Amino acid sequence: MVNQGRPLGPLYPGSGERGDRLAPTALGRERQVALYRLLELNRRVEERLSRLYRQGKVVGGLYSSRGQEATSVGSAFALGPDDLLGPLIRNLGSLLVRGVRPREIFMQYMARAGSPTGGRDGNLHFGDLARGIVAPISMLGALIPVMAGAAWAARRQGRETVALTYIGDGGTSTGDFHEGMNLAAVLQAPLVVIAEHNGWAYSTPTSAQMRIRDLAQRAAAYGIPAEMVDGNDVLAVHGAASRAVERARAGGGPTLVEAKTFRMRGHAEHDDAGYVPAGERAVWEARDPLARFRAHLLAEGLATEPELGEIAAGIEAELDADVDAALSSPLPAPERALGGVWEAGR
Repeated sequence: MVNQGRPLGPLYPGSGERGDRLAPTALGRERQVALYRLLELNRRVEERLSRLYRQGKVVGGLYSSRGQEATSVGSAFALGPDDLLGPLIRNLGSLLVRGVRPREIFMQYMARAGSPTGGRDGNLHFGDLARGIVAPISMLGALIPVMAGAAWAARRQGRETVALTYIGDGGTSTGDFHEGMNLAAVLQAPLVVIAEHNGWAYSTPTSAQMRIRDLAQRAAAYGIPAEMVDGNDVLAVHGAASRAVERARAGGGPTLVEAKTFRMRGHAEHDDAGYVPAGERAVWEARDPLARFRAHLLAEGLATEPELGEIAAGIEAELDADVDAALSSPLPAPERALGGVWEAGR
């Protein structure tokens, strides 16, 4: 990482040898094109949300995953239909993989009655167990023990369910992260944790909050395996996540996967990220995960420019309809405000 003027260095082992080529994969053409569509959808949904935010139509904050889409999409794409996903607020791509529609996302951010939370909460604070989605917890790190428990419970019930969740570099310094990882290790829980190392915990560089360079080093303290990948290479992320999921399903316990990536926007939409050195930003913008995967598909003959253009046009038409539907949907009725609220002890 480029922190406090230090040189970038290798992003992960072997990165200096492969140049900008993406990782090898066993995925066929159809599956790779499906990955590309999800990356495009992720990027374009957030572009629409950014416009809605500036128009004053988003209630509350907006958190972008621009530059990190490959980490969310590639990891969630490795899960089976009966597995559990625990996303954070910057993991929109993982929700799209699990079948959440953009219309649901738009209504959620605009606090509409038809949103997943009925207008009670904003951004990605919702779950849907029917789709294997466990709702995020605002306090970063707190979801790790929850997902460790869910994974262990499923194993106790004789199911082959694997649970996957995310944490940022700043979140790996929390007590919940350490307790949850240790619990998962001791129980040999089928848990995969994707650590998104984007170099900044809000405006604090990684180098100012930990002495280690790589988050993968933390796995040794719990006696579990770790893997470090280029988080801007969707094929590399998918490969590492698939190996971790297979290991967990076979009884090998938890794995920590560190994805080296970069947050191309500020912590939230109101943050201009002026604290990020221009040189660091330029290095990572040249490694845009969407542009790199598009170039890969074209170079390998897996898609043509007209085919990719057709995908983009289809997404835009879908988003036009979904934004219009969300804007025309009603706000929640006032009498619904106290529904689902209970007094402690009653």
